[in-house]
Amino acid sequence: MRYSKVHIDALGYELAPVVVASAELEERLAPVWQHLHIPAGQLEELTGIQERRWWEPGYPLSQGASAAGRKALATAGIDAADLGALLYAGVCREGFEPATACAVAAALKVGPRAAVLDVSNACLGVLNGMVDIANRIELGQIRAGMVVSCESARDIVELTIERLLSDPNMERFKTSVATLTGGSGAVAVVLSDGSFTPGEPRHRLVGGAQRTAPEHHDLCRWGLRPAGPDGAMTEVMVTDSVSVLAHGVPLGRETWQDLLDELQWSADQVERVICHQVGAGHRDAILSALQIPGDKDFSSYSFLGNTGTVALPLTAALAAERGALKPGQRAAFLGIGSGLNCLMLGVEW
Repeated sequence: MRYSKVHIDALGYELAPVVVASAELEERLAPVWQHLHIPAGQLEELTGIQERRWWEPGYPLSQGASAAGRKALATAGIDAADLGALLYAGVCREGFEPATACAVAAALKVGPRAAVLDVSNACLGVLNGMVDIANRIELGQIRAGMVVSCESARDIVELTIERLLSDPNMERFKTSVATLTGGSGAVAVVLSDGSFTPGEPRHRLVGGAQRTAPEHHDLCRWGLRPAGPDGAMTEVMVTDSVSVLAHGVPLGRETWQDLLDELQWSADQVERVICHQVGAGHRDAILSALQIPGDKDFSSYSFLGNTGTVALPLTAALAAERGALKPGQRAAFLGIGSGLNCLMLGVEW
């Protein structure tokens, strides 16, 4: 995919207020560690995550997404009424229906002719939403659109801790490590054709590439399952982290080459990469497989954990704020999500 008139006008984000250290979770899980003879400190050692953030209990997802959206619109200098599309792309949603995007659109006062819908594709949701908006802009259907997301890890992590304490076995621990990395946050991305603020500097979305390996769709699962004979349901998340990495790295390598070929870039022309934020092992394996020097990467997993769809765009926003992502640089957004799906975008920042 290639784009000739699509720009990323702004990235907005909202950080969850409650900081939860890995050491705090380990203290709660001490009986499990003792039962399984796991040395203290292994959660941070295995993931590289020192802390993550959670929302307060009961915090509405649409409220976080709306807060991030207001910030992005203010930065972009675009009114919500001028958006031709608003997409909510989080894994976490406020219900089966209506679309969580509707609550966000109402809060922001999006115009009545805008397309308002949810997009769901595991951790790739925001990147998929960006492609959807970019296609609409490139086709001349809309002038601007916004993708928002808000993820909340508190409930699923709390449930996972309860299950580990009630049944401390090694298999449950292995499939729960990824869940324990979960963090919370919100993000918004505004894209436009550049006609709202002509002459001002902006970031051009050059194009992207995608690949999929759906035969591995069962390696990471998060959803509702029967909890007993009475028909009650409970929320469950399990991840085969070893297999996700084993199959995800080759998929990432192939997509990376597709991206370079599609954009006619050489690897050394990419000056900054932003990966989906999983943890130290994932980062090191991906960078090594793609032969990308570590100093080209900017990461946030050590202090934000894995915030799902929010992770990559929020990290890009932080990189820009802190001067790691500079105007004029060629940057690659490297998204890999369960499914398995991979989507990578090239940006001239």
